[in-house]
Amino acid sequence: MDRGLPDDSTVKAALALAVRAPSVHNAQPWRWRIGGRSIHLYLDYARTLTATDPDQRDLVLSCGTALHHLRIAFAALGWSAVVHRLPNPADPNHLAAVELVRHRPTSLDVALNAAISRRQTDRRHYSSWPIPHGYLGLVAERAATLGAIVTRASDRPREVLAETIRTAAARHTRDLEYHFELPNWSGRHSSDDAVPARNAFRVRQRDELPAREFAAPASADGAHEPDYAELLVISTSADDRLSRLRAGEAISAVLLTATNIGLAACLLTEPLELADLRRRVRHEVLDDLAQPQAILRVGWLPTSALSLPITPRRSVADVLDPFESAAAS
Repeated sequence: MDRGLPDDSTVKAALALAVRAPSVHNAQPWRWRIGGRSIHLYLDYARTLTATDPDQRDLVLSCGTALHHLRIAFAALGWSAVVHRLPNPADPNHLAAVELVRHRPTSLDVALNAAISRRQTDRRHYSSWPIPHGYLGLVAERAATLGAIVTRASDRPREVLAETIRTAAARHTRDLEYHFELPNWSGRHSSDDAVPARNAFRVRQRDELPAREFAAPASADGAHEPDYAELLVISTSADDRLSRLRAGEAISAVLLTATNIGLAACLLTEPLELADLRRRVRHEVLDDLAQPQAILRVGWLPTSALSLPITPRRSVADVLDPFESAAAS
């Protein structure tokens, strides 16, 4: 980048952390371009999941998580990101342009940045230890600063979410196009994208909250008790592309905050990929006051739980495009 802005090694260090963001099926649907005075985020249309995510909702959410990861990484490296979202109306896949100004890292910047490398999607059952209300309040506060709402689902709303999760799984079981697509994005033993077999668990139909079933899962959860996860719904006031991008940023903030606290977490987007189930969640869980963007399982792992293998990521070189500096300034 131009003199007075981060050098190339700093930019690539930040991007290396940004690509650790979670994404649907670990598809990593982002492309980055570096200009003379800015960094640009694009949705990689080639990674569209036609059967799983026909309206690209999950892809935009995924890119939003990477955008927030990038902001956190730069903040810890001494740069504050000024984000221009959807800067080019003629190109809806141009999701953000990021300009940088010098910044003194705070202790929160450093803590959240450290959480990026520790955060994992954990699909196992969680223990019965309660989550203090203050922790859930902190998660909601961090999401609110990014324009999203976090709603804890209990009693009847939790039952509704459980029903929609099971219904979505059952429908996908009968969807041939979905089943043809899934092996392209899961069940592999060696890959830099998709959900590896070693990180997927066999689904037990008796579970209240069955995780998405991936191809060729390597093992079973092993838990014999119910899943005591809390269910949080992350929502926004609108449901356009900008709202989904902002929701992705909020999801990142929630996940990094949870990791920093010591909580395990797993995103559940499967029921929200089906329009009628998404409407049901909006009506029966959110009282038609907001648009659901993601469901999050969060809780404490049992003390006996082993560490999970690290989910692979593509290298920065694989997601970085050449870009004309003049066009990016």
